[in-house]
Amino acid sequence: MPITVNLDVVMARRRVGVGELAERVGITPANLSILKNDKARAIRFSTLEALCRELGCQPGDLLSYDEEETNDEH
Repeated sequence: MPITVNLDVVMARRRVGVGELAERVGITPANLSILKNDKARAIRFSTLEALCRELGCQPGDLLSYDEEETNDEH
């Protein structure tokens, strides 16, 4: 998939763990791990907003788009 989740990088820079961030955002640690490990198929804007608020970042810090990966699939 051409969308990559960089949550693990941002979390490492902020030195915050899955359990702590999940509690602050209001989702389960399991769901946060799915997102962090780039296995999620979707994310709610409310969750994205909460992650950005708690991590002090922008959505573009958490998500990236790789156009080359899209071209490789065709």
